[in-house]
Amino acid sequence: METTTFEAAYELWIGAHAEQRTGERRGRLVRGHQYAEKLLLQHVWWPLFGNFDHLHPEYEVMDWNRKSQFMDFAYTPPFGRFGIECDGYQSHVKDMDRERFSYALNRDNYLTGMGWKMIHFSFDDIQHRPELCRMLLQLIVGPQLLRSPRSEWAVLTLFEKEVLRLACQMTKPIRTKDVSSYFQVGFRVARNALRKLCTIDLLTPISNGTYVTGYQVNERTYEKLILL
Repeated sequence: METTTFEAAYELWIGAHAEQRTGERRGRLVRGHQYAEKLLLQHVWWPLFGNFDHLHPEYEVMDWNRKSQFMDFAYTPPFGRFGIECDGYQSHVKDMDRERFSYALNRDNYLTGMGWKMIHFSFDDIQHRPELCRMLLQLIVGPQLLRSPRSEWAVLTLFEKEVLRLACQMTKPIRTKDVSSYFQVGFRVARNALRKLCTIDLLTPISNGTYVTGYQVNERTYEKLILL
């Protein structure tokens, strides 16, 4: 059932983009969107999002020389711009000369400067380790969803959203003094924000039996962010 749902949605989505394009932009879509790109959608994108909203295949951008280039995918929701690339070893590494290697790095740097977040997945990981790709995609896109003014997050202030973003980025449980130091706010303000995030099941307090020592991002927090 899940595969059928994906296939039906995929055919509608790719067909709609093909109908909207002409010339080289349409040709690029036909030539460039192949097995690896569809596999990324099926094994990585669809399990997280369940739709293709704001996602564009073979998305055209300009480099610093005003030369047309194409991303494998562009995700352009209201809160950010993300470029997603599926890199095969043969085409992106083994056959790449020094000039192409330099251009690829400079292209990503340029797009980053223009406000894009570039995300690269290897074909091997998409095929054999899709759960890793999903985790990394959640890690990159999830915290950005906090900028979305959707009603589900109306209970959170801008400061509380930024505290959650900080917690998602940390490699250890976040502490009250981490929030106080990072945002230059008082201890009580920091503690109240962390407690608020606990009340809506985004963080869990960690205790040593006497007092709370930190706050852990819940296992499903990233998933909740993605599903908004």
